[in-house]
This record gives sequence, structure tokens and C-alpha cells, in this order.
Amino acid sequence: MLSSVFQGSKKSVLVSTSVLIVVIALIDWRAINELPLGFLYLLPMLMVGRILNPRQIALVAALCTFLTEIFDEFVWSFRTGIPRDILYFSGFFCAGLFVCEINRSRRTAIEHLHEIERQRDARRDAEDQLKVLVESSPAAIVTTDSTGCVVMANEAAHRMLALQPGVLPGQLIHRYFPSLVNVSRQEATPRLFRTMMQSRGQRADGEVFLAEICFSTYRTNGGTRLAAMILDTSEELRTREESSLHQMLAGSRIAAAAVSHEVRNVSGAISVVHQNLARSGLLSQNKDFEALGSLLHALERIAGVDLRQYTDQTAETDLTSVLDDVRIVVAPALREAGIEGRWEIPSELPVVWADQQNLMQVFLNLASNSIRALTDRDDKKLSIVARVSDQYVLIEFTDNAGGVAYPDQLFRPFQREAQITGLGLFLSRAFMRACRGELRYRPIPGGACFIVEMPIVEQSKGLA
Repeated sequence: MLSSVFQGSKKSVLVSTSVLIVVIALIDWRAINELPLGFLYLLPMLMVGRILNPRQIALVAALCTFLTEIFDEFVWSFRTGIPRDILYFSGFFCAGLFVCEINRSRRTAIEHLHEIERQRDARRDAEDQLKVLVESSPAAIVTTDSTGCVVMANEAAHRMLALQPGVLPGQLIHRYFPSLVNVSRQEATPRLFRTMMQSRGQRADGEVFLAEICFSTYRTNGGTRLAAMILDTSEELRTREESSLHQMLAGSRIAAAAVSHEVRNVSGAISVVHQNLARSGLLSQNKDFEALGSLLHALERIAGVDLRQYTDQTAETDLTSVLDDVRIVVAPALREAGIEGRWEIPSELPVVWADQQNLMQVFLNLASNSIRALTDRDDKKLSIVARVSDQYVLIEFTDNAGGVAYPDQLFRPFQREAQITGLGLFLSRAFMRACRGELRYRPIPGGACFIVEMPIVEQSKGLA
């Protein structure tokens, strides 16, 4: 019951304290004179110490001191009464203040405990979320200590290394990724690493694969540790190499067709002369003339190679994503060359019919030609504009490099003035025509404009 009096609300404690003070005063007033009861006021002081501030406690202590002095039988004088009242007041006030400080410390401790519990719950939630994220990640995630011993590895890491779940912790990571052998052993240097690299990895069954490793090192009380996120990029390597092979074969096929075209012209002229000489019969028994005939037949077989439409890789292509990739590749080159680049690409473009890899090469070839042509100019500008026109999407590459001297020879192979082989524009046009597109040149004052036309998918399906 007494504990309920101390633990009630502020209003109930004040009422209880007031009643208790009145009761003690009445008892002190009616009690035997030789029995002082002033010490009983310590109980209400302990009660108000829990709910009042120090100034209010002092007022209640003064009231209790007054009541004690009024109802006791000691004679009050200035010499004895003042020290006695000071002792009364000090005892009452210190008792209430003691409870007040204990209660304040208790509230602070409870708040601190609640804060610790909230932080513990927040850390537990964060750890649970992190654990779910790590375990559900498609990328392999591992942590190692300073010796390279695996501390933690998720399920994806075990799948990547062809291991049973839970086997990897405790093993050396260098066994599977030798390039990490010196990364975690950096006790002597204060430098921490946050970077990425490509490395060869080896699975438990001995299979070698290409890995891309994003890693960082950090320090703990137990020493330096390494955290790494690993991706198997073998499939990307295969795709990239297959795409490169496809482009090489397509380019070689078109280049061979250009060569065969030139050989056909030469062999045609030689064939006319050979036939005329054969009809005359003057060189019918001449061995050199017969050898010339054999050579002519060989040239005609070489000239028989013809360009066929190369459409086996043509598909529906998201032109917006291709142009985004072009911008990622070309924008740094424009900055380095001091060229002002202007991109006018709508946020959404129709899906076109093209070979994505070849289309990328066409765009990069046109951009590279413009950058090369703008090298020696002071005011360098290159604009890449996309617009939709009826059945086609048009991409215009416009520069202010002064234009082209011989526009009628632009798309011919093996030009004398061209860089390297002179096949860049010839192959680019051939790539576009292979998917029913087109590459055109339009002269403009002080510059050049190359226009890439690509059929919209709906329109191209209707034409098929």
C-alpha cells in the first residue's frame, strides 16, 4: 500500500502528502508534550521529492519546519531556535532533494536503457536486413581476415566456386582467387583499399573463369579484413568475343566483296583482251598465253565472291539505349578534344530494325571521323540529333569541320585520301543497307552532315 502511495500520479501524491502532513500535525498537537514527532515529516518529504523540483521541495520543507517548531514544547529563542530550525529545514530539504535526485537518476537510467534497447532493436533489424540482402544477392560476397581466411560467404559464393553450402568459411580465399593474396596482408601500411579489378578465378573442380572483384579493406580489433563482391563475367567475355567475331566476319565479308568488285573490273578488261588474242590464233601454242588464261580463270573465281545481305543478327533494337551507350563512349573523347558536343535525343524513340553491335560501330565511326576532322580547328562543334520521319528514325551527325572535298567518292572503298584502309564509311553504309537502312551524306555550309536512317519496326514488318 505504501509503495502505491509513492508510485501514484502527481495529483494523488500531492493529496496524500497534504493529508499526511495534516495528520502528523494533529498528532503532534495532541500528543504528549515530552514526545517530539517532528521527525515524522520526513515521510511526506520523501513523497514530494519524487514529483516536485528543488524549489518546491524547499517550500514544503519550510512548511514542515514551521509545523514542527509550532507544535513542539521547546522554547524558541533567537540563540537556540534559529540553529534548530536550520537543522529541521536542512533535514527535510535534504531528504526530499535526495529522493528527487534518485528519481531523476532513475528516469535518466530508464531513458538510457530504452535508448539502448531501441538501438539494439535497430541494429538487429539492420543485421537481419543485411543478412537477407547478402544471402539473396546474385553476386558472391565474402569477407576474410588478415591471413586471407574466409570469415563469411553467402550462398552465391558457394555456387560460384562449386562448393557445398557452409564449406567456404575457414578456407583461404587465395586458393580460388590468387590475385587477392597480397590485398588483405597490409598490416604494415595504413593504406586502405577501395577499388575493383578483373581476375582469374578457379572453382573447386578446377574450372577457370573470369571474375570482376569489387573489394575494400577495413580494420578491426582483430586486424585488417577484406570485404569483396565478386561477379562471374565469363558469359560477358564469351558474348563480347562472339560479337567481335560476328563483326569481324561481317566486315571481312563486305571488304571481300569490295575487293572482288575491283578484281571483277580488272579481270573483265583482261578477259576481253585474252578473248581477242585467242580468236586471232597467233598465241595458241604459247605457254605464257595459256598461263595467262589460267590466271584469268582464277581471278574470275575470286571475283565471284559477292556481297549478300547480312541479316542473321538483325533484330528489334532499342535505339534510346544504343544512343545512351554512344554518349557514354563519345562524351569523354569530346571533352578531351575540346569539342562542344550538342545532344538532341528525345526521351523516347521508336524501336528500330537493326543489328545493335553494327549500329554501335556505325555511330562510333561517324563520331570518330568528326573528331578527327575537327582536330586542327579552333571552334569545334559536333551535334548529334535524333528525329522521327514517317517510316524511319533519323540520326544526324553534324560538325563544322569544313565539309568533304569529294562527296561523290565518300562511300567508295580504298580511297587514296582516306585514313588506314578507307573502308569505314563503305562498311558503315553496307551495315545499314543490310538491315534496310541507309547512310547518307548532306553537305552544309562550313561543315558536313551524315544521316543514319533506320526503319521503324512496325513499318519494316509491314514492308517484309
